[in-house]
Amino acid sequence: MNTLLVILLVLAMIATVGALVRGVVILLKTKEHELMSGTGPTHSGLQQNKAMRARIMFQALAVLIVVLLLMLRR
Repeated sequence: MNTLLVILLVLAMIATVGALVRGVVILLKTKEHELMSGTGPTHSGLQQNKAMRARIMFQALAVLIVVLLLMLRR
């Protein structure tokens, strides 16, 4: 059981880093005219939010797995 949780933890950590990198890359590709348009959320802004929400979800999953590992250790 511990081995399975450790594998899931590593996968959640890799997914977290992947979502973070994806969000930063999208942020870096954002053009100045998109930021100054003022007509509501831009396409890249929505993509950034989606990537950062995924990062938070993967981080929460990783924390949950760590809690499970600690509970099983006792």
